[in-house]
Amino acid sequence: MSKDGIKLIANNKKAFHDYFIEDTYEAGIELAGTEVKSMRLGKCNLKDSYVHEYKGDIYVAGMHISPYEKGNIFNKDPYRERRLLLHRGEINKMLGKAAQKGYTIVPLKAYFKGSLVKIEIGLAKGKKLYDKRETLAKKDATRKIERAFARED
Repeated sequence: MSKDGIKLIANNKKAFHDYFIEDTYEAGIELAGTEVKSMRLGKCNLKDSYVHEYKGDIYVAGMHISPYEKGNIFNKDPYRERRLLLHRGEINKMLGKAAQKGYTIVPLKAYFKGSLVKIEIGLAKGKKLYDKRETLAKKDATRKIERAFARED
């Protein structure tokens, strides 16, 4: 655990590859007890998850939390939709921006902040194929430069 009490559970690398992240928010998440225990073991996947609005609240869907081994009858569906806990003003601001063409809301990472599970969600704009290629080319170039400097040492 880092010095500020944050322990990363899962990171959504695919979101950074597929989207330009313009704004981020920290949200609490409504979980059952066995889901929290499973997340403490690091059994969470954000890869194909997304955020949507339903009756004024926002939910994360497609997030997989593996069933807790010792949870038996108390385990919930691993793919169930989970409500995100945000202030009404933040929800309205986010949904207003997401209503614009090309914008969406995606979960970026899940982590413990103290004893609470938090989700970092981001307002994102989709990348075109040429943007993805450009990003990969930049990463490749920086990797080659770092290798060259490492060989000189």
